[in-house]
Amino acid sequence: MSEAEGKRERAESLAYRVPDLAALELLLAVARLGSLGAAAREVGITQPAASSRVRSMERQLGVALVDRSPRGSRLTDAGALVTDWARRVVEAAASFDAGARALRDHRDSRLRVAASMTIAEYLLPGWLLALHAERPDTAVSLLAGNSAKVAELVLSGEADLGFVEGLSVPTGLDSTVIAHDRLIVVTAPGHPWARRGRPVTAEELAATPLILRERGSGTRQVLDAALGGLARPLIELSSTTAVKASAVSGAGPSVLSELAVGEELALRRLVGIPVEAVPLRRDLRAVWPTGHRPTGPARELLSLTRG
Repeated sequence: MSEAEGKRERAESLAYRVPDLAALELLLAVARLGSLGAAAREVGITQPAASSRVRSMERQLGVALVDRSPRGSRLTDAGALVTDWARRVVEAAASFDAGARALRDHRDSRLRVAASMTIAEYLLPGWLLALHAERPDTAVSLLAGNSAKVAELVLSGEADLGFVEGLSVPTGLDSTVIAHDRLIVVTAPGHPWARRGRPVTAEELAATPLILRERGSGTRQVLDAALGGLARPLIELSSTTAVKASAVSGAGPSVLSELAVGEELALRRLVGIPVEAVPLRRDLRAVWPTGHRPTGPARELLSLTRG
């Protein structure tokens, strides 16, 4: 597009031909109060700024709108007609604003969160309590599942904000790291690994049937990637709590988030097993649809995770 064509297109645009709302509100105040100075005070600007705004509006419309004299300001005939039109525009804008405010109020009245199990059980309760203190009128619903399920819920629009533990973020989602976590190999105190004097090797861990979460869980994704493959699970369970209970019972070794096993390790119900040269650190992420950064309660919850 040439410069001349660009200028012509702008000249044909309503945004360039119609005064903005601030100018129209000033004109209405002049009509009502009969004084440019009083109108300026009402809309919160100086009298010179008000005069400049009126002159700019007159140039834009190509007609005189206000006659100024020591006795006050009086609308011209054209000004009275423009004021009538301006009133309708401002009323329409007020209706538009009320509608937009109602939409925001509806959005802010609820928050749908999806989170992977570890985050849902050990981190989200504190964040949601803090959010409730700031937004007591926002109803929060929580959907807990594995990281793959969380991604599905966010992508489908069934959740406003998601929290995942996996290595990667699915296509269609943006993310930010909100915390870090470490996975720990654990067994009951009576397991042979708990009594040996040397670390478990990566090969041993990969070849050992473990108590694991189901496919799609962030914990399993990280472990599988770190070891380059896993043996067939000893038991496959759908929640962190169930995996932990099975490990405590002595059913076999497992790999769990350090967030989940702090109490069990402190009470010696579980024992942490050192592993040679296996990176078991992972990022915890918040996710949302690409190009749609969280707003309202979702944005506030996101900010609380970084506190």
